[in-house]
Amino acid sequence: MIRRASLVIVGALMGATAMSVIYSAGVPAQAAGPSTYRELSIFGDVFERVRAQYVTPPDEEKLVENAINGMLTSLDPHSSFMNAKDAEDMRTQTRGEFGGLGIEVTMENELVKVIAPIDDTPASKAGILAGDFISEIDGAPVRGLKLEEAVEKMRGGVNTPIKLTIIRQGADKPLDITVVRDIIAVRAVKSRVEGGDVGYVRVISFTEKTYDDLEKAIKKIKADVPADKLKGYVLDLRLNPGGLLDQAINVSDAFLERGEVVSTRGRNAEETRRFNAGPGDLTDGKPVIVLVNGGSASASEIVAGALQDLRRATVLGTRSFGKGSVQTIIPLGDAGALRLTTALYYTPSGKSIQGTGIQPDIKVEQPLPPELQGKVRAEGESSLRGHIQGAAETDEGSGSVAYVPPEAKDDLQLNYALDLFRGVKKDPSFPPSPDKAAAATIKK
Repeated sequence: MIRRASLVIVGALMGATAMSVIYSAGVPAQAAGPSTYRELSIFGDVFERVRAQYVTPPDEEKLVENAINGMLTSLDPHSSFMNAKDAEDMRTQTRGEFGGLGIEVTMENELVKVIAPIDDTPASKAGILAGDFISEIDGAPVRGLKLEEAVEKMRGGVNTPIKLTIIRQGADKPLDITVVRDIIAVRAVKSRVEGGDVGYVRVISFTEKTYDDLEKAIKKIKADVPADKLKGYVLDLRLNPGGLLDQAINVSDAFLERGEVVSTRGRNAEETRRFNAGPGDLTDGKPVIVLVNGGSASASEIVAGALQDLRRATVLGTRSFGKGSVQTIIPLGDAGALRLTTALYYTPSGKSIQGTGIQPDIKVEQPLPPELQGKVRAEGESSLRGHIQGAAETDEGSGSVAYVPPEAKDDLQLNYALDLFRGVKKDPSFPPSPDKAAAATIKK
């Protein structure tokens, strides 16, 4: 196993679509022609007219920010300007940790409802319980706030206090509980053993902690199940919007002994970069089934595409999101950062999944429950206005319904995978033939 330190990100940790990102201190550019500077002069004139004569005094900073975003969003859906706060939020999410309380929450009856406190966090130590309702944050009412706004108020610097007013069933009056914020590590991987013979690993997102969490999960499964009893692993990438590229490469590498994982290709041939796996399969060659759906995007598609092309795993589910472009993050000092599309990425066989997605080896639809029918539709990169047209994109497009049942017993895709491991169901795609991997690589 070869670990890599990379400054590349793939995936949107905020939002429904995914993106690829490369951190860069700057990108050399050719000087613009005279006509371009004339157009910029017109922009300056328009800005001055708006600033001086609009019916009400405009927010000048907002005007400039919106103008920049207008320019970038005219290129494709994933190029954008991030102000200082947005840039910091992105860095926080990719780190996989933040200053906070340690509670999972939702919104109910205009109050923040605690789904569960996370073990050994400030919230659990302070006595916050599942089912509690937060009505005030530092004396300010929660009613009227969006969930994201309430969450933002609860986050903050480590060792800073926050007072929560709690409405608890059975309590005579609201409770005031002071919690001191601490570093909260977000779990990137969840795992369990299914039926005593199959390891289940769900990768939630690709943050700085993902590979380490995956390694711990696999070690625990191997400790819990004797090798002769362990039939294989389910790698669940459904609803995973992406994240750090180096983590996507390392997660792929965890199941591989060799081979190209992914390549990125920009405007110029010399910008092509290839990333390869090294020796060391953490799963000791056990069979692997990868689950994907319309919520599997970017970094998730890199992993699924690599394991599929190299015939290391069978991909099961429905067509993935189809996000195959790469963005460069260019820091702009205190102003924030520029996110600009600069390349596409390709699977080991040379396929671009831009606008097409990963087509599973075994298609298994997950029906929607009655209450969601007609409310959830299939969406993918190909349905985004202004998206970059993929080389292999067709009218069929990319994406599929992104839904996973909360209860494993209702999860048709997971249970189909378990039936394959146990021989209840059979399919020529499982287990995959490693001999076909060489042929697929040669074709590119």
